[in-house]
Amino acid sequence: MFFDAEEAPVTLTDLTTPSLRADPLDGLPVAIIGAGPIGMAAAANLAERGIPFEIFEAGDSIAASIGQWGHTRLFSPWRHLVDPASRRLLEATGWAAPKEDGLPTGFELVDAYLRPLAALPAIADHLTTGARVTAVSRDGADRTRTSGRERTAFLLRVTGIDGAAEIRARAVLDASGTYRTPNSLASSGLDPLGAEEAQEFLSHALPDVLGRERERFAGRHTIVVGAGHSAANTLLALAELARSAPDTTITWVIRTGSAVRVSSSPDDELPARASIGGRLEKLVAGGQVRLVDRFETLRLRRQGDRVTLVGRRGDTLRELTADVIVNATGFRPDLDLLREIRLSLDEVVEAPRRLAPLIDPNVHSCGTVRPHGFVELEHPEPGFFLAGMKSYGRAPTFLLATGYEQVRSIVAHLAGDHAAAAHVELVLPATGVCSSSIGESASASTSCCGPAAPSSCA
Repeated sequence: MFFDAEEAPVTLTDLTTPSLRADPLDGLPVAIIGAGPIGMAAAANLAERGIPFEIFEAGDSIAASIGQWGHTRLFSPWRHLVDPASRRLLEATGWAAPKEDGLPTGFELVDAYLRPLAALPAIADHLTTGARVTAVSRDGADRTRTSGRERTAFLLRVTGIDGAAEIRARAVLDASGTYRTPNSLASSGLDPLGAEEAQEFLSHALPDVLGRERERFAGRHTIVVGAGHSAANTLLALAELARSAPDTTITWVIRTGSAVRVSSSPDDELPARASIGGRLEKLVAGGQVRLVDRFETLRLRRQGDRVTLVGRRGDTLRELTADVIVNATGFRPDLDLLREIRLSLDEVVEAPRRLAPLIDPNVHSCGTVRPHGFVELEHPEPGFFLAGMKSYGRAPTFLLATGYEQVRSIVAHLAGDHAAAAHVELVLPATGVCSSSIGESASASTSCCGPAAPSSCA
C-alpha cells in the first residue's frame, strides 16, 4: 500500500523563514525494509507502542528468503526464536507457541509463527509484499546537505507491480538481511573470472539436496566451497543422498587449513549445532567427503556440461572439475540502496562502527556477543538503523534473539522511552569452543556460528 502524507502548499515565505509549524515528521510512519523475522519483530514492537509503520517486502510473501532454505532445520529451539513482543500480540488472539525445545525447519518457523503474526490486523494492514526498496534518501536532501537534515523526512523509492513510488517516513529500519547477496567464490572477494559463462553450474547456499533439487545432485560430483555451517549442512545432506544414489561424489573446498567455524564442542548449548562438526569429521575420515584445504579460487572454466574450479594451493595451480558448485562462502550486506544515507561502517566487516568490535568473528561466537541496542546501531543519519543480519555486515555470528533485542531497543528509542532503550538484556546459549579437528589445529576464538539457516545462527 503506497501512500504519501498530505502537504500544505509551499510558499516563498516557507522557504526563507524558520517554520512555525509542528514537527514535519509528525504523522509519518516508520518504514521497515524486509518482512523476515527481524522486520516482523520490529513491526510488533511498533504496534505495541502505537507507532505508525509500514513494512516493505521485496518477495511475493513474507520471509521470502527463508523460502530458499526452509527445508533446513535451525540450530536454536523455539524458545529462542519467538520475539517477546510478537508473542504477546499473538497470545492475545489465542495463539499457542510451539513446544519450546523443538527445533523447527525454516518452513515451520514461517508457518507456525511468522505467518500468523503477519495475519494480525495490526500488522497485515501495514504490510506490502512484492515491494522492493531500491533507494533510501532524505526528501529533497542528498547525503551532502546537512542543514535541517534530522527534521527532514526519509524518502524511500519502492518498485512493485504498479511501477515505482516514493514513500516518506520519519525513520527507517533496514532489516532486509543478506541472503540475496552472497560472498564471491573467489578468494579476492571479486566474482571469479569465467563466473558468467559458468552460472548454470553454480548453486546458492543450502540447496534442497534431498528434496526439490535432488535430481540436480544425485549421481553427480558436487564441490561445496565454504568453511561454515551452511557448507556443513549441505555436505551432510549430500552424504545422505549418496547412500541412495551411489554415484554421488562430494568434494569440500576451504580456503584455510581447517574448518574452524564448524564446532564439535560438547560445551555448546545448542546440541544440533555441536553435533555437525563431529559428523562431518567422520565423513572426511571415512572418505565419503574429499577435503581440499588451503585452496584459493581464481577462476571458473566451463567444460561442456561440466565446470572446472581453477585455484592455487600454495605455489601450485590446481583444477577441480564437477557437475555442480555450491557457493557456501557466506554473505555480505547490499549497501547500494543506501548511497544517499550517511553511514558509519567498520571498514572490515561492514557493520555499524560501534557494533563491529562486539561481533568480530575472529574474536566472538554467537554466544559471546554482548547485548546491544540502538546506541551501537546508530549512524550519523538520525533515525536510520540497520537491524538483524544486515547489521552484522559480513560477520556470521548472528542469532535471531540478538536481532529481537536490537529492534526492541530501537523502537523504545524512537518512542522516546530512553530508559527502556538503554537497558538491553539478552541471555544467549553458550557456544563452547569454536574449533574443529578437521585439518590443522584451529584457534578457539573463531566464529562457530555459520548457520543451519543461512545468514544467522538462528
